[in-house]
Amino acid sequence: MAIVIEHEKRKREILNKSLDIFIEEGFEDVTFQKIADRCGITRTTLYLYFRDKREIFTDSIRQLTSLIESRLKKIIRDVSLSATEKLHATMNEILDAFMENRKLFTVLLNYLIQLQKAGKDAGERVRRRIIRLRHILSNLINEGIASGEFRPVNVHDADEMLYGLLESAIFRLSVLNQQNLSEIRSAINQAVTCLGVT
Repeated sequence: MAIVIEHEKRKREILNKSLDIFIEEGFEDVTFQKIADRCGITRTTLYLYFRDKREIFTDSIRQLTSLIESRLKKIIRDVSLSATEKLHATMNEILDAFMENRKLFTVLLNYLIQLQKAGKDAGERVRRRIIRLRHILSNLINEGIASGEFRPVNVHDADEMLYGLLESAIFRLSVLNQQNLSEIRSAINQAVTCLGVT
């Protein structure tokens, strides 16, 4: 049992260090050897944990999104918050995570463009990664409707609007290199307010 725990701990350490190198150098310029060097291990040892750098990259993204998701679940489970407060807090927590990991989103965008150039469906990969986020937003909208805080709106459309604002934030951070998301925060606050009962 201790060997399994140690293996998982080492794997998480590799993922954390790998994420840093992907952010610094971009997906294309990172090699398996560079990852091994950064982690202070040999390439052979690295192969005990991962097949290739693509697996390391996707697992490091998955690890990061799991951390963000756990922060969102804490907000959602907070019974002292109304549905409106939960939706505001959730959207702002996601924006904060974007700001904290802005360089990563640039790397991720370049990675998705490379996948698309290789003839792979980058959109499908994104949809698989964001399905839980979309589910969280839909549940919060449903909770607000059920509690009478939100008007009875089309949940899918409201979810699409909020998610579109988040996509806009990623675009502004990774492509336009904006340093401030105050306009997005304001738009999100307006969107959540518009869901409310008048």
